[in-house]
Amino acid sequence: MRDKENKLLREKGVRVYIKVSPRSSKNEVYPVKSSLLRGAELFNGVVKIKYGEYKVKLTAPPIDNKANNMLIRVMADHLNLPKSSLKIIGGKTAITKIIEIL
Repeated sequence: MRDKENKLLREKGVRVYIKVSPRSSKNEVYPVKSSLLRGAELFNGVVKIKYGEYKVKLTAPPIDNKANNMLIRVMADHLNLPKSSLKIIGGKTAITKIIEIL
């Protein structure tokens, strides 16, 4: 399932919505506690809520673009893409980000 979705997400022009939690103790998945996350799929560093929507914990603080840069690294690793193929196109200073696959 993950490989099939990742193949679809790797297409150019696809947008992914991500809720970020900076300053976490480590890069990890959120524990599935709320009813919103029931049935969510857990991956290394990423929680998939539904197609194209994720939650990510990051160790980096939201200062000087550090959290944004780490988010790109984590998502690039998750999607098996080079960092240069991902770009934050919305929410650079917000908790919810929009990343586009270039």
